[in-house]
Amino acid sequence: MSDEQDWVPASCTLPTPERPLRVAEFDELFATALRRQERPGPTRLRWTFDPTAEASVRDLTTRESGCCGFFTFTVAPAADHVEVRVEVPSAQVAVLDALAARATARIGR
Repeated sequence: MSDEQDWVPASCTLPTPERPLRVAEFDELFATALRRQERPGPTRLRWTFDPTAEASVRDLTTRESGCCGFFTFTVAPAADHVEVRVEVPSAQVAVLDALAARATARIGR
């Protein structure tokens, strides 16, 4: 299984040729702006991004929830960071696990 297939679910409606590009966008965002990742529960993640990445975070999470409707992204800006809460239904925990692993592997690269 390829690296991107590890977390792209079969239910994703993003055209297959565009999937590697979307994965690369997440990888870039994680590497350049993700400060911290927490896992408050099996179906939830909490990301803390650099505040300069807010527009990119909003754009990417909006597009991702458009093709993978099971994701719920809540973006909450603060003075010194942008917090993103990510939630999925229990049937999609494997997808969240893989996304969390990608973020962990790329944070601060």
